[in-house]
Amino acid sequence: MKKHLYLTIFAFAISSLSAQTKFAQLGQELPTANAYRTASGAPGHEYYQQKADYKMDIVLDDNKQRLDGFETITYTNNSPDRLDYLWLQLDQNLFEEHSDTKLIEIEKMENFKSVGDLRKRDFKYDGGFKIEQVTSTSGQALKYFINKTMLRIDLAKPLLPGQSISFQVKWWYNINDRMQVGGRSGYEYFDTDQNYLYTIAQFFPRMCVYNDVTGWQNKQFLGRGEFTLPFGDYQVNITVPADHIVGATGECQNYSSILTADQRKRFELAKKSDSPVLIVTQLEAEAAEKQHAQHTKTWTFKATNVRDFAFASSRKFIWDAQKQSVGNKDVLCMSYYPKEGNPLWERYSTKLVAHTIKTYSKYTIDYPYPVAISVHSKWIGMEYPMICFNGGRPEADGTYSEGEKYGMWGVIIHEVGHNFFPMIINSDERQWTWMDEGLNTFVQYLTEQEWERNYPSRRGPAYLIADYMRGDVSGISPIMTNSESIKQFGNNAYGKPATALNILRETIMGRELFDFAFKTYCQRWAFKHPTPADFFRTMEDASAVDLDWFWRGWFYTTEHVDIALSDVKWFELNTQNPDIEKAFLQQKDAQKDQFIGDQRNRTSIEQTVNEKDPKINDFYATRKVFEVDALDRVAYANFVANNDTALIDYLNANKQFYELSFENIGGLVMPLIIEVTFIDGSKKVERIPAEIWRIQEQNVSKVFVYDQPVLSFRLDPFLETADTDLDNNTWPRILQPSRYQMFKQQQTRENPMQRQQRLEQLQQGN
Repeated sequence: MKKHLYLTIFAFAISSLSAQTKFAQLGQELPTANAYRTASGAPGHEYYQQKADYKMDIVLDDNKQRLDGFETITYTNNSPDRLDYLWLQLDQNLFEEHSDTKLIEIEKMENFKSVGDLRKRDFKYDGGFKIEQVTSTSGQALKYFINKTMLRIDLAKPLLPGQSISFQVKWWYNINDRMQVGGRSGYEYFDTDQNYLYTIAQFFPRMCVYNDVTGWQNKQFLGRGEFTLPFGDYQVNITVPADHIVGATGECQNYSSILTADQRKRFELAKKSDSPVLIVTQLEAEAAEKQHAQHTKTWTFKATNVRDFAFASSRKFIWDAQKQSVGNKDVLCMSYYPKEGNPLWERYSTKLVAHTIKTYSKYTIDYPYPVAISVHSKWIGMEYPMICFNGGRPEADGTYSEGEKYGMWGVIIHEVGHNFFPMIINSDERQWTWMDEGLNTFVQYLTEQEWERNYPSRRGPAYLIADYMRGDVSGISPIMTNSESIKQFGNNAYGKPATALNILRETIMGRELFDFAFKTYCQRWAFKHPTPADFFRTMEDASAVDLDWFWRGWFYTTEHVDIALSDVKWFELNTQNPDIEKAFLQQKDAQKDQFIGDQRNRTSIEQTVNEKDPKINDFYATRKVFEVDALDRVAYANFVANNDTALIDYLNANKQFYELSFENIGGLVMPLIIEVTFIDGSKKVERIPAEIWRIQEQNVSKVFVYDQPVLSFRLDPFLETADTDLDNNTWPRILQPSRYQMFKQQQTRENPMQRQQRLEQLQQGN
């Protein structure tokens, strides 16, 4: 007997653990809190980070499309560890002929749609860094070793805690043609005027991050996993053709000797203007396109407390700017673009920059830098501190499709938004793409909605991710997947985490709690290096909402949401009042379904035996079942006398009881949002927290009490949980039209603006 009891208890314990796996606390999934990172998600009292300062001289050769550089790096070891060597990133080595990026690419001939694709695949150029020297500041050669996209400097003596070291690197590389070989930066050649537009980044050997989580983050750069970098101060001298205009990270120190008197006046006017002011006009840019100056000028930029540096240079640039107030300071928002970007860019770019800086500051932290820049470059969207490169180009005649316009708006908002994630809230992009792309895409959605009402955002609303989440699981990765190993990169790293945060804000936590917690995370980790655990813990710590079940389901699994309203049962209380109850039974009897044989017998049998001879009918044949008699009334009177008035009133209130059963088909638990439509047409929304699934993960039920009968129930009526099957969400069952259908415009060679121009010409001709 004892043995049997033990086995029963043990089996119950195992069953209970199994039933609660979705609501188990995140334990081994998160690192143990310590002095560097607390259990609350905040930096600990011993948190540290390294500092890397750069002084650089850069020369851009517009004839050879070559960049030469000489840098002095001062690296400060703020860690408690001694460092025997230093690691630097050599991102340009991605373009070496035999780089791992090219070797590990999975290829099939069917993926090459044209000869052009094949030529691009086979295009070769002499890419990658050419390191000429690595020396101390006194000129003594330092021992170093290059491992693909990483360079190790072996120190003659260890760099101890609190110490700094300065060293110098001289290098050059051939700038990549983005139209031929792709890339996050490079050049675009304009054959019509034989000019180049340079968007230059990852152009110098950069220090890797060393921290308490990974030690040296020296994971090789393969293309997807972006850049993990320490903060520091920059002074950069950029030498370019004299007729080029340069925009860069930081503030220019020598506009007085670079710009014309008129341009300087316009620049000063722009600093005070609430709308864009042209500093370099289109006429000036077109004149410069024809000059092709052979002498040079040097632009000097300084930037404080940034993690990277990038710049753009071209004689084709039109340049405009305006101020945007954030907190107690003004940010100078600027755009650089060739004439090929107009009219879209002159009309929208800088206004979008200003709007993005303002809106992101509201949801995260006040934008801390003095400038924010958007640069136009075809087919690209890439971000760096204070500057980003964005696509969105109209047709040669200046017209554009609606899709081109929204594409441009979206990419500018997104890339400018990256100033916050990860340029300031500086997560490890090499490891976790979602921490910058996902969080940024979420705030991008909020910013788009404040730019234009009903803005058709690509990502953010829950229903937009449903198709991806219900797809073949073999093609889906958990969000918590390393950047280089993600399947369906856009959906996984951008769409799903952005959707998850939107669901947290709208459905799980509510806007007030979410916004406070999210802002707390941004404030805690501004200019620091957060990890996923720091984000998860802060969101819970600042809100008092246990979200472990949500992180586990949305971030650690590939389960999807498919919750079915599987059954509805309707109950009414027995009032004990014979007048009411027998009338109800009579009505129910009259409404019952009739057997087909009974229906046909009414006409096929002319007269039954008892209809011919009523004498054969006994008491039961003539009894009036639904008639209320004196005994019924006496019994009800006794019932009323023996019970309190409140009970009698409750029984007579005609309460309607509905037992709703739900089935978790997709595996991902979510709150139950139920829209109730009553018989009089009025509606009510019931919201049941996701914790209803904490004991039973597959099937749950809930009883609702109403004052009138219900006409219908609908689960997830506002499309807020990413439910992948709407057909099982209603009672009575209603087949829903697919909300995932994409109604695309008919693809023609002309966009709607061009068609309107033809129409106007036709009307003028008449």
